Parts: sequence; structure tokens; C-alpha cells
Amino acid sequence: MTHFADRLAAAVERRRTPVMVGLDPRADSLPRGLLADDRRRDPQAVADAFERFSCGVIDAVRELVPVVKPQAAFFEQYGPAGMTALARVIDYARRHDLLVVLDGKRNDIGTTATAYAEAYLGAPPASPWGADALTVSPYLGDDSLTPFVDVARVRGAGIFVLVKTSNPGGRMLQDLTIDGRPLYRVVGDYVEHLAADTCGESGYGAVGAVVGATYPEQAAELRAAMPHTWFLVPGFGAQGGAARDVAAAFDASGRGAIVNNSRGIIFAHAAKAYKERFGDARWQAAVEAATRDMIQQLAADSPAGRL
Repeated sequence: MTHFADRLAAAVERRRTPVMVGLDPRADSLPRGLLADDRRRDPQAVADAFERFSCGVIDAVRELVPVVKPQAAFFEQYGPAGMTALARVIDYARRHDLLVVLDGKRNDIGTTATAYAEAYLGAPPASPWGADALTVSPYLGDDSLTPFVDVARVRGAGIFVLVKTSNPGGRMLQDLTIDGRPLYRVVGDYVEHLAADTCGESGYGAVGAVVGATYPEQAAELRAAMPHTWFLVPGFGAQGGAARDVAAAFDASGRGAIVNNSRGIIFAHAAKAYKERFGDARWQAAVEAATRDMIQQLAADSPAGRL
């Protein structure tokens, strides 16, 4: 299996955009007709609707973007039916040549961390879930990350470690000062060490970092300190991040970052900018239009325009 960072770089360059579409289905936000109101308490019915919706989003964006990010929690809340739907969505994305970053924010120590890594990372049959990469929390320390890195190396997969997240509450821990430096810099330095140690031909490692669009100054600081690390950038769109806010996450060639947009794309049919043109009946066309608009915004106002 080709090195994850090299596959990600090739996919981004092939599509000429770093846009990542987040698959975060919610029962109360689905287009009308996908889930009857009287079935919203039926886990199987909701899971089936989530699968149809997520695969429909994939159909709308698969020729436009390199990668999708299913959020495991939205599927997990519906139990076994939801988890089966998640597995099918991951498989559907893979079969349509999209890279899949599973947003699960997993971690533990020892054999438990290894079990998480073996479950989620790598192409089937090595992994039953088949994710190309997984988001991981670093706050159990270095021995909690090592099993993920080891499995990623063997399977040509990747991980994205939480470094500077987009939510306001992240500052409570991530901005704490440790020996004169904020904790996110301490974590970032360790992630960069892991990235440099797992470098592929692209110059980037199999270990990436989650760095939020809502903190552009910190993103610039981290990009300078982490030259071998792919950034997964959440917070674009609904959380307030714009193309200019994410510009510092890229390297000079426009590589090094993938920018996630979930609600702003998948629920575009209900957004003011698209509702009148598309509405529920043409929700996939709204998804496509919102994706194209984001691609254009990043091309115009960030180094992604150099791809």
C-alpha cells in the first residue's frame, strides 16, 4: 500500500483542491423525503436514511474533492444499525476513489490502543472498517500514540492528532503554559517528530495534526514549526472560519492541509444562499454548488489556488 501522505498529496493534486467534506448526518436536518417524521425514533429507519443521505452526498462530490470525513458519533448514536450504516458509507466512499478519514477521536494505552488502530486503519481485509486515517486524541501521552503509528506504518494508513482544535473550550487545556510554551505547541512538536519519522516521498508524514480554522495566528505558528505534518483543518463555514483564515495552514505550494466543511455543504439545501435555488427537492445539487463555491473561495484566497 502506498504511503498515506503520498496518496493524500496525489489525491489533492488530482482534484486541485484541499476541500474535505464532512459526513455528519442529523435526523432533524435531512432533506424532506429521506426520513418520515414518525420514524425518527426507529434506529434502523434513521440509520438507513443516514446511509442513503451520506452516499448521496458522496455521489454529489466524488468528482470534485479528494477526501471525506464521516463523523462516527452521528452513526454510533443509533446503535448496531448506525454502525452498519457507517461501515457501508466508508465502503461506498472507498469504491468511488475517495480517501476516508474517520473522525472518531479514539485513544487508549497498550493493547487497547492497538485494538483501536487495527480496527479502523487500513484497507480491507486488514481492517474491517477500512478507514485511510483516523483522528486521535494525544492526552494519554506518547505510549498511547505509538500503537496507532505502528499500525499506520504497516498498513499505509494515517492518523490526525488533536493539536489546536476549533472549539472555544479547547483553550482550557490546549493554551495552558508548560515551561513557557502553550500545551498545543508541546503536542505539536511531538506530532512533528512523529511526522518527520514517518515521511513519504511527498515530504509529509503519516502522522498529521488537527488545527482549527478559527485560530489563524496559531495555525501560522504551527505550520512554521511543523513542516512535515499534514493539517486537518476543521471550523470552515458554520463555525466561522473563512478561506483567509485557513491560508496559513498551507505550505508555499498550496499543499499540507485539507479543509473540512460539514454542515455548510451537506445541509446546503436549507441555507439561505442555496435554499431558494435548490431546496429539499434538489438537495444534491445544493451540495454540489456549495462544494464548488468552497473550492473557488479557497483557490482565490489561500495558497490552494497554486495546486
